[in-house]
Amino acid sequence: MKNHQTQVRVRYSETDQMGVVYHGNYVPYFEIGRVEWLRNKGISYASMEESGIGLPIVSMQINYKKSARYDELLTIHTTFKSQSSVKIEFDCEIYNEANELLTTAVFILVFISLKTGRPTAPPDYILELFKTLT
Repeated sequence: MKNHQTQVRVRYSETDQMGVVYHGNYVPYFEIGRVEWLRNKGISYASMEESGIGLPIVSMQINYKKSARYDELLTIHTTFKSQSSVKIEFDCEIYNEANELLTTAVFILVFISLKTGRPTAPPDYILELFKTLT
């Protein structure tokens, strides 16, 4: 339950003239993975924002191992790593269709009140989810 996988196909607009994915486009791929991880656990990111809670990235570390290419089907692995007070940490990996590891990343996000912009405790329904993961 700590892990979730989702897939995305590399679009032409995400690549350079050689068909290689531009490095900045990996961040949205990882975001897709995190949003789908939440959705898989029954949590809608849109609903969370509607209730006044945001979850911005405060730290990310990305390691590029091998290039993703145009039209490849990528599998994004998102793994819950830890949660402490207002922070949540994910380990992420992207694989190509040959199951080759392309990219790894670690993301730390902080729950914030959209009204004040300040860190806040996660909502109770998310704290309940965390209890099932540890």
